[in-house]
This record gives sequence, C-alpha cells and structure tokens, in this order.
Amino acid sequence: MIVQTCINGARSADFHPALPLDAEAMARDGAASVAAGAAELHVHARALDGRESLTPAAMDRTVLGLRKACPGTLIGVSTGAWIENDGLRTLVSIAGWRELPDYASVNFSEPAAPIVMESLRQRGIGIEAGLASVADAERLVGLDHGGRVLRVLIEISEQTLDEAFAVADGIEQVLERAGIRRAILLHGENATVWPFVRRAADRDWSTRVGLEDGKHLPDGTVAAGNAALTAAAVAIFQAGR
Repeated sequence: MIVQTCINGARSADFHPALPLDAEAMARDGAASVAAGAAELHVHARALDGRESLTPAAMDRTVLGLRKACPGTLIGVSTGAWIENDGLRTLVSIAGWRELPDYASVNFSEPAAPIVMESLRQRGIGIEAGLASVADAERLVGLDHGGRVLRVLIEISEQTLDEAFAVADGIEQVLERAGIRRAILLHGENATVWPFVRRAADRDWSTRVGLEDGKHLPDGTVAAGNAALTAAAVAIFQAGR
C-alpha cells in the first residue's frame, strides 16, 4: 500500500497558486512530494502553452524532468481521451514517446480503452485500469479478466458520500466475484478525497492525493501544495499501522 501523488491533472492555473503546469515546476513539485512521502507520481504533461498534451515533445520533456528530479520513483501519466481529443493522435503520440513512463492510466469508460492498452503494452508500459463505475469493472472482467494490468485504479467522482461509497462497493464486488487479484489504488475527488484515503488505509489498499483530486487538507483548510497533501495522507496511513 502506497501513497501516490497526482500533482496537476486537468486543473487550470486558477485552481491553486502552486499548481505545477510546466516541466520544471512539475519536477520541483514531484521532488517535494516524494520528500513528503509519495511513493509514486501521477502527472498530466503540458504543452508549452499550458494545455494538456500526449505529444512526444511534451511527454518526453516532462518525464525526463521528473526522472532527474526524482530518481528511482515510479512515474505514471494519463491517457485520457479528452487530452488529444482524437483516438489516432493518442496512439501516434504513445508510439512516439522516447522517455517512457513506468505506467499509464487508461479510463475504462472510454471506447478506445482496449486499443490504447495494447499500444501501451507494445511499448512495455504498465497499465492502471481506471474504473469509475460498475460498468467499467464489468468491462475489465470481460476484456482480459484483469490479469494483464499493473493495478486497478478505483476512482470515484460522485460527491455525495453515500453514493460514492455505493459505487466503490459495487466495483469491489464485481472484482471479487471475478476473482481478480490485482493491487488496488482507491481515491476520491474534491469532497470525498479524505474519506477514501481512510477507506484505503482500512483495507490495506493504496491511495492517491494531490491537486488533481483536491486542494483541501483533512481539516478543511487549503493546502500549501502537493507536498502538504501528501504528508497528510502518509500520516493517515502510518496511524493505521
């Protein structure tokens, strides 16, 4: 069980003054998050104009910077369909990466998930299977029984806690019935970040925090940045041991 830090996501600059949006800022922020206890980093690379990008220029610059700043730390990226907004451009981008991430998240709600997964496998990149609904979990079972993914990423966007827990429980039940035995990383978003950090700690699962998912600390105050969010999650995990 580990704490992964998701340092930026699709957030815009006005979300938080410390949001890292260029490769140098991501490298500095990644190093600070690792120092605060992050075992892995998840990043959305940005083009020079600040927009999310999967292009080799943006990805290589970002991954290389993080490798230099955080030697030995696993680096993950998103392959969200909205980033390039074109399936062919996504595949061409992945094929052109020179600085390879250790793993990439694939959203199972997206139609192109199977072909994106195959493209990643051809490059030797691990896959986080992103499940946000029971239907996503059933799709994972139907595709390859979850046997060829690095980890299952249960990511809950519902903001009412009872609804969020119900979706997470439904996904877990599908995985259990299918006998899928892969590492699980569980996280919430905005209002549900910390309840899901605690749930992950209780279940001995991994979790993630960071400005992609939310900017508030457990006490409701706005965090200074990703390092503070990371330290708070690590403290919850350590308290549960």
